[in-house]
Amino acid sequence: MNIKVLIVEDDPMVAKFNRHYLEQVEGFEFAGWVASSGDAAKVLAGQEIDLVLLDIYMPGTSGLELLSALREQGGTADIIIISAASDNASIRKALQLGAVDYLIKPFEFARFQAALTAYREDYYALMKQEEPLSQEQLDKLLRHTAGPEDEKAAALLPKGLSEGTLLSIWNAILQLQHPVFSTEDITAGAPISRISVRKYLAFLKDAGVLEMEISYGAVGRPVYMYTVTADGHDIISKYISSR
Repeated sequence: MNIKVLIVEDDPMVAKFNRHYLEQVEGFEFAGWVASSGDAAKVLAGQEIDLVLLDIYMPGTSGLELLSALREQGGTADIIIISAASDNASIRKALQLGAVDYLIKPFEFARFQAALTAYREDYYALMKQEEPLSQEQLDKLLRHTAGPEDEKAAALLPKGLSEGTLLSIWNAILQLQHPVFSTEDITAGAPISRISVRKYLAFLKDAGVLEMEISYGAVGRPVYMYTVTADGHDIISKYISSR
């Protein structure tokens, strides 16, 4: 059964953008879009919604006010905040009210995908099970998942690189049907800018995960072609935490 998601966003283009991202993540179902907290309250009162992607800045009642009202009324829908609000007060309030994640606009698909995947696997699945939770499961639910090895792996990444984006690019590489690929092959499989992909591929080459060769096309323009090295799968595990 898919997780039913309501998007609460007053900007139609941003709502469309979020829906496009949502429909690329397995296990989720778009249940509707509303542009105000008032309309969101009506939908939540009349439909079974599992997850709300909630903006904060909206005309009239803000997203935080809606979240507070839902909690006072005993609403059970989970909330992921997607907002340009990056001040400490908004973030603290959202987390105090039980938001399971907080994405600051603008963000890349990799961060969005990571948020929904973590929610699906680490939160929704555990909360739906009938058996009592173990301490390990509870720690995972509370996001206390970063052990010494995970922290060490994250520390290995150069400044400006994120594990989530690296994971998205690595998954795009694994999904390719051919062993030799270019930057364009990766951008076709992961909604990440070409500049960012090049930066991550350069890092993977320097780390020994990839090998690179230069190929020249008919017009003489160089094309950088990559292949995964024999030890690439072992090396990448140092930089990507097990999920």
